[in-house]
Amino acid sequence: MKPGGLRKAGALCCALLMLTHGLAQGSDVAGDTPERQALQRRLAEQIEQINALKRAIAKQEADLVQLRRAVTSESLNAQRGRGPADPAQQPQGGQAAQAPQDGQAVQTAQAAQGGPVGQAPQQEARPPEVAQIFDQPGVLTPRGKYVLEPSLQYSYSSANRVALIGYTVIPALLIGLIDVREVKRNTFTAALATRFGLTNRLEVEARIPYVYRSDSTVSREVGTGSANDTDRTFSASGRQIGDVELGMRYQLNDGGIDKPYYIGTLRFKSRTGRDPFEVVTDCVQRCVGNSSGTGLPLELPTGSGFYSLQGGLTWLFPSDPAVFFGSVTYLHNFKRSNVSRTVLNGEREFLGSVEPGGIFGFNFGMGLGLNDRTSFSIGYDHNSVGRTKLNGQVVPGSVRTQLGTLLLGYSYRINDRRTLAVSLGAGLTRDTPDITLSVKLPISN
Repeated sequence: MKPGGLRKAGALCCALLMLTHGLAQGSDVAGDTPERQALQRRLAEQIEQINALKRAIAKQEADLVQLRRAVTSESLNAQRGRGPADPAQQPQGGQAAQAPQDGQAVQTAQAAQGGPVGQAPQQEARPPEVAQIFDQPGVLTPRGKYVLEPSLQYSYSSANRVALIGYTVIPALLIGLIDVREVKRNTFTAALATRFGLTNRLEVEARIPYVYRSDSTVSREVGTGSANDTDRTFSASGRQIGDVELGMRYQLNDGGIDKPYYIGTLRFKSRTGRDPFEVVTDCVQRCVGNSSGTGLPLELPTGSGFYSLQGGLTWLFPSDPAVFFGSVTYLHNFKRSNVSRTVLNGEREFLGSVEPGGIFGFNFGMGLGLNDRTSFSIGYDHNSVGRTKLNGQVVPGSVRTQLGTLLLGYSYRINDRRTLAVSLGAGLTRDTPDITLSVKLPISN
């Protein structure tokens, strides 16, 4: 019952006592007078109001007991699911939490009914955190907060290639050179990414990588005579800043338990890394028409050499105790005109316009929280790379390439600001790196 109602009931009781005392004195002095009759009518009205207040008090007490039970049950379920949001709300010294006072219970009950009194209950409007195994994180940065994410990635790949250089006289008879090559590639990428939350639904990101590459090529030319029928080794390396990336992500809806979250992504990749057309190619003369030399770069590039724009849609579906997630993306590489490269003797070889194929990608996975600090994720990532065009024509030998990777990831929350994430990728197709190992340490403010 409200404090005003209690004061009113007290005033009515006082008035009733005064009226009763006045009636008693009046009966000793005089008989049934008009003043006495008026006091009796007023007394009857006061008694009826008191009875109505008693009934209202009993009803409000019953409603209050039900609301206390409902609020206590909801709070207990919330604490079981995620624990208190503020450590200061936990009981200290091993003492049990005290029951709320009457005023606090009324405020809690009114808040549960949608009233303006008290603090509104906290709703989980952000996607749950899972161990990150893909490039795009699923959880957005809250408004006004930032995240610094240093990372280190290592990938290893090996491939065998058989090149047939010559012409066929009859089927199964080749006149020319058979070149068998085995390429082993090691790549280290150290990067620093920063994300800032403009709103609770929108964040921006910048990523600066530093790339070190080392390639070893073993070549054996078959069919040129026994004197040249030996293995030749060619090694090259490169180290420099990679392609800087800028991105933004926007949460499209409010999800929840058994309700998916949808996040739109947009990423732009620059050409800050060493251009593949800037490095010197091992050709004694022009590579077109005379392929003297290996045809390989003497120093490896650290960038793609093309501006790129990628758009995508990420989804997360919480289903206790697991979280299912995935995304669909498309990356467009912008065409370059008047492209030329440098050969060994310093000459420039004009190539014309080069347009790499677009990349369509999709991935999916599942995250599972092992405890309040550790989570585990497993997923699959696939990219389909289109064919490259030179001067509007498809480059001979260029085919659509399929890249498939199986990923495993672990995440451990060191404290409220730092989380250690480790992921391991295994290539499932011939053109995919055999092993990809990544370590990330997001640090939030």
